[in-house]
Amino acid sequence: MDRLFLETKLLADDEGTISGKAWAFGSPDRIGDVIEPGAFKGAKLPLPMLFGHDLNDPIGTWDTADEKSDGLHITGKMLVTELPRAKQVQALVKSGAVRGLSIGFIARKAIARNGGGRTIKSLELFEVSLVTVPMHPGARVSSAKSAVDALRLISALNRATQALNATR
Repeated sequence: MDRLFLETKLLADDEGTISGKAWAFGSPDRIGDVIEPGAFKGAKLPLPMLFGHDLNDPIGTWDTADEKSDGLHITGKMLVTELPRAKQVQALVKSGAVRGLSIGFIARKAIARNGGGRTIKSLELFEVSLVTVPMHPGARVSSAKSAVDALRLISALNRATQALNATR
C-alpha cells in the first residue's frame, strides 16, 4: 500500500475559511502521478486539516470535497479562535509564506505509467494539509476574502495609476 502526498495553493479569509483546488485533473504532479476523475469518490468528511502532514498538528477540518470537471475542490475551516496554532498558520497563509494544500491518501487502484508516475483510479483520502510549497503546479485557490487581498488590489491600482501618469 503506497502513501503519497500531493500539494496545491490556497488562501484563507479572516474567519479561517479556506477553499481551493486540492488536485487539478488532466496534468501530472511533479513526480508524474495523475489522479483520474472519480478517484476521490466516497471521500469521508470531515477530513482532518493538518499543517505539513504532521498528525500531531491539526488546525481545523475540511467539510466539503467536490469533484468538478477540473479537479478536487475543498472547503474547510481553520480553528483560528480556538487554537493559537491555527491562528499562526492563518497569518502564514495570508502573508503568502504558506501557499499550498497537500493531500494525503492511500492509492487503492493505480497503474504504473511509462516514463514514471502512476495513473491513480481509486484512492482513500485521509487528510489534507497546509504546506509551504505546492507539488501540483496546476492547482489554484478558488476563493479568499481578507484584508491582504484588498491591500494587493490597492497596490495594483496604485501601480497602474503611476504607469498611466508616467506616460502623460
